[in-house]
Amino acid sequence: MHLVPVPALPEIRFYTAHPGSGLRRLVDPENEGDADDDGPESQPPYWAYAWAGGAVLARYILDNPSTVAGRRVLDLGAGSGIVGIAAAKAGARAVIAAEIDRNGVAAIGLNAAANGVAIGVVGDDVTKGAPPAVDMVLAGDVFYGQDVARRVMPFLDRCRAAGIEVLVGDPGRAYLPRSRLRLVAEYKVPDFGDAKGAATKPSSVFRFEADDRWR
Repeated sequence: MHLVPVPALPEIRFYTAHPGSGLRRLVDPENEGDADDDGPESQPPYWAYAWAGGAVLARYILDNPSTVAGRRVLDLGAGSGIVGIAAAKAGARAVIAAEIDRNGVAAIGLNAAANGVAIGVVGDDVTKGAPPAVDMVLAGDVFYGQDVARRVMPFLDRCRAAGIEVLVGDPGRAYLPRSRLRLVAEYKVPDFGDAKGAATKPSSVFRFEADDRWR
């Protein structure tokens, strides 16, 4: 793994894949000898790359530190942990990263240490339970699949019903619940899978609105 600045986030460094990193074997053991795993066709672990939803959310937090300053924050589906790292750098009182992939949990610890911040990590699926004791939930790229969206939505509803603010970062993926979102900001950030040199497209930060049925 190479420790490099996150695209569009030079304030944060993270460990990412490169040709020869061998990450493909974590997905397909039969390909262990294949070193060319630097591209979307190889389906590398998602925590080894920066995705647009997390990148746009982290960029917004770094540009607007008052959003998280002094608050307890949950980075939901943390992946590489860049959103939680941004929150810690912006002055959050405490940051918890929720990530069910055990390799992702390890990556978050390494990335947090590389950036000189402290982040607590939860390796269980927090969406199954009651809202945690936090003031804000940061959800980057959690609407990429229908099953994930169906699991996340009730959890976010419970968070909003408990008075927890929720910010969502997303480039416009298929299962984004647009009727429940209010646009806060837009940034142009690269996304995993974009061709090298391709023009970056706008990704958005949204406020997740409470559902009246939960009031």
